[in-house]
Formats: sequence, C-alpha cells, structure tokens
Amino acid sequence: MSIWAALAGGFVGTLVLTTALRGANEAGLTRVDLPFLLGTAVTEDRGRAKAIGYLLHFVAGELFALAYFAVLSAIDTNGWAIGALFGLLHGIVSATALVNILLPVVHPRMGSTLSAANSSPLLEPPGFLMRNYGRGTLVATLLAHIAYGAIVSGFIALGS
Repeated sequence: MSIWAALAGGFVGTLVLTTALRGANEAGLTRVDLPFLLGTAVTEDRGRAKAIGYLLHFVAGELFALAYFAVLSAIDTNGWAIGALFGLLHGIVSATALVNILLPVVHPRMGSTLSAANSSPLLEPPGFLMRNYGRGTLVATLLAHIAYGAIVSGFIALGS
C-alpha cells in the first residue's frame, strides 16, 4: 500500500465531500457549511473564516486519509467497499459525537444549550444529528462521507 496514494485519495475525497456538501447547501437541502464552521473557530472575520476553513478542512481530510491508510494497512485489506463502510462510520461519528458534542464545547463562537441569554454567538449549535442545520443535513453528510471513504480506499487499492 502506498501512503502517497492515500494522500492523493484524501485530496480528491475531500474535494468531493466538500463539493457535495456545498451543492446540498446551494440546493437548500442543508444549511451546514463545514469550512465556515472550522474557520470561525479561528477567526470571527466571516470572509477569512471561509478561506481558513477550507484550508483546515483539506488538512483534516489528509489526516483522516492517513488514518484510513493506517487502519487498512493494519487489517491488510482495501477497496472502495470497505472504504465506503469506513466513510459511513466516519460520517456517523462526525454527525453525532464530533459536531454535536465536542464542537460546541471547544468552538469559541458557537452557541450551546449552556450559552447565556446575553451572549451573541456567531454560530448556532448543530443539534442532535445536526438537525438544526436542516432536515437533509444528516443524509447529505453521510452520503458525502461514504463517497470520501470509497475514494480514499479506492486510491489506496490502486496504489497497492
């Protein structure tokens, strides 16, 4: 297995995931904007937040690709199907524990159930299964992550 194939897959997979979620946002299926969520953790400047967020999202995509590579190497398997399964699990963890529980705790500009009435957070908390960002958010997120996993694992299989 090639680590370079995993990194190439991480780049392409993140591009597809980001584009799919941006398309779902533009189609009115969701209000989620992952680059904006990530960027506003670093700055309150809305314009810079998007640019920084895209960079952070691609860095995270590469790091997740390396994690996929490590796990797939450890279990000595690869291929788009196992990658799609990993992507589904990745999406479930992202939509539940990561975005719903951890992000509001560490994000300095996101409201939470514990926010004071006199505070004015820049972002609404995602809520359970990210429902605060629209009814289609969970499905769009899971499908985008399944595609990401399949692409990353497919690239790793090609690099074998």
